[in-house]
Amino acid sequence: MSNNFSDALKKMRYKKGLSQLELAEKLFVTRSTISRWESGNRLPDAVMISRLAKVFDVDVNVLLSAVEQSDDCPNVIMVDDNKIILNGGLPILQEVMPNASVTAFTKPKEAIDYIKANRVALVFLDIEMGTISGLDVCREMLRINPRLNVVYLTAYRDYSFDAWSTGASGFMLKPITAEGVKQQLDHLRYPFRMGGEGS
Repeated sequence: MSNNFSDALKKMRYKKGLSQLELAEKLFVTRSTISRWESGNRLPDAVMISRLAKVFDVDVNVLLSAVEQSDDCPNVIMVDDNKIILNGGLPILQEVMPNASVTAFTKPKEAIDYIKANRVALVFLDIEMGTISGLDVCREMLRINPRLNVVYLTAYRDYSFDAWSTGASGFMLKPITAEGVKQQLDHLRYPFRMGGEGS
């Protein structure tokens, strides 16, 4: 995986003569947050990128470019309470995005916990999951990571209007197809590199 952002962050911090703790204090975050950014395990959100740009006196676009180039091996997750849907959809996602790390969840809470602990680029999210609404799950996920792409999965067209109001990137009718996934990837709110040749 490319570590463009983590490398750039370390270089800028060294140039300013700042320790991880000193940088953390300027950004009002913990030292462990800086450590995760520099190790490539996490990426900062838009607010943190803006603060970093001010601290280092650089154009925010320089940092955004470094973040985008750090997504050579993106984390992609699929959330659906139907195991048959997951078993059918996972091979298709892996086929379309061969360099992605694709993980599936039947329980929304586990998916949310995963997003809290990992840098996720894209979520394929069922709308109806028993008593839990995917619309509410999407809002929670975007609260954790505002630059997360969420594509809804549903068997019902009627949800499309409500789906757009949550800040999602797309909407797909089940079953998942390779062509449908490719179309969604072309219209993400926050495009990311797929990795591999020609990406």
